[in-house]
Amino acid sequence: MKMPKELKTYCPRCKTHTEHTVKIFKKGKSRITSWGERQHKKLLKGYGGSPRGKQRTVKTTKKQSMMLKCKKCSYTVVRKGVRLKKAEIAR
Repeated sequence: MKMPKELKTYCPRCKTHTEHTVKIFKKGKSRITSWGERQHKKLLKGYGGSPRGKQRTVKTTKKQSMMLKCKKCSYTVVRKGVRLKKAEIAR
């Protein structure tokens, strides 16, 4: 699905509809020393394998979220992801 480069939508900080720039959301680099990562490593340690069951079905799509940045106040909102095969920003 092609997304527009700019979009006019509601800004919660300005409390009006303003122009927003659109970016596809990407996960940042994970920290090895974070609490959740340490707990996960503790569960996997030793004998016994995975503590949770394996995913049986194969998903053909991925949930893609988009980041909207207000041009007026630079406030960023992440819009909820929808299932798409491919998301790209139209040029």
